[in-house]
Amino acid sequence: MPDLVLFQPDIPQNTGTILRLSACLGVTVHVIEPAGFPLSDHALRRAGMDYLERAAMVRHVDFAAFEAWRAGEGRRLVLLTTSGAVSHLDHGFEASDLLMLGRESSGVPQEVHARADARIAVPMVAGLRSLNVAVTAAIVLGEALRQTGAFPPLSLASPSTGQ
Repeated sequence: MPDLVLFQPDIPQNTGTILRLSACLGVTVHVIEPAGFPLSDHALRRAGMDYLERAAMVRHVDFAAFEAWRAGEGRRLVLLTTSGAVSHLDHGFEASDLLMLGRESSGVPQEVHARADARIAVPMVAGLRSLNVAVTAAIVLGEALRQTGAFPPLSLASPSTGQ
C-alpha cells in the first residue's frame, strides 16, 4: 500500500489531519525532520484528535536518513508538487509508492526534486497557487489507493453513535 511522506512539515494542524487520514485508511506516514514544531501529541492533538494512537508514523532524522531507508526498501518516490507536469489522474501508481508532500512554506529543495522518481500535480483552476497540503494528500492518496486496490473494506457507521 502506498505511504505518505511529509518533508519537514511546518504546520502541526496539517500533520495532525494527515495522521488522522492515515489512521482511517491504514496508511503509514513518514515524517522527515526537522519539523517546524515539536512532533508531540500536544502539538498534533487538535487536528488528529483521538486518531493519533491509531496512526502509523515513522520518523526520519533527515532526508539522507530517509533516502538510505528508501534505497534499502527499493521504493519509488512520487513527489506531489505544484510544478509537476503530470496530473495525479494520469500517473500510474504502484502499491509500494512513497507519496511525498513538501513543506507548507517552501515545498522541497531542488535536491529532493532531483531524487524523485516522478513529479505529479493535482489539476486546478488557472491562476491559483496551491491546495492545502492535507487536502492534496487526501486527493492523491485516494487515487493511489483506488488504482492499487488498497482501500480498506467499507465499514458502516455504528447506528448508536453515528460514527
